[in-house]
Amino acid sequence: MTVVGDVPTLTTDRLTMRGFRASDFPAYAAMMADAEVTRYLGDGQSLAAADAWRQMAMFAGHWTLRGFGVWAVEERASGAFVGRIGCFEPEGWPAFEIAYTLAPAAWGHGYASEGARAALRWAHEVLGRRGVTSVIRPGNRRSIRVAEGLGARFERAVPFFGDVAHLYVYPDPR
Repeated sequence: MTVVGDVPTLTTDRLTMRGFRASDFPAYAAMMADAEVTRYLGDGQSLAAADAWRQMAMFAGHWTLRGFGVWAVEERASGAFVGRIGCFEPEGWPAFEIAYTLAPAAWGHGYASEGARAALRWAHEVLGRRGVTSVIRPGNRRSIRVAEGLGARFERAVPFFGDVAHLYVYPDPR
């Protein structure tokens, strides 16, 4: 079992958040090929397998270059890959964000909130970050509910992939 990069592992009641492995690729590629999953991400287009591979490699490199990043997420009970959650701020991104994307089979179980809460705590406690956001398309009601459920509030609209996204800012833990 090879973990890409030196990525810490976080565990919650039901999830393990860890570095991506090459063995995650089939499930990751399937998730990113799903038009419903990618509808509100980036340019809104699903990814071909080669593009999904490059995205996984970018997540691994993000850890190396920034010292933080997006974790692969699996259910603790089954070990099944369910998505990605983590801290994200590539060059040119509107803000440091807590990002979360899950495969449709994992929707509706509270996994996004559970994992995002752990990532937010890690961003505050380990990285000492303040002004943490989630960058969310206005129509993405599920993601807005997750962010608001964790205390985030709409701050402003920002240009994003030729359209608009909203920055939801999480309260600082002080």
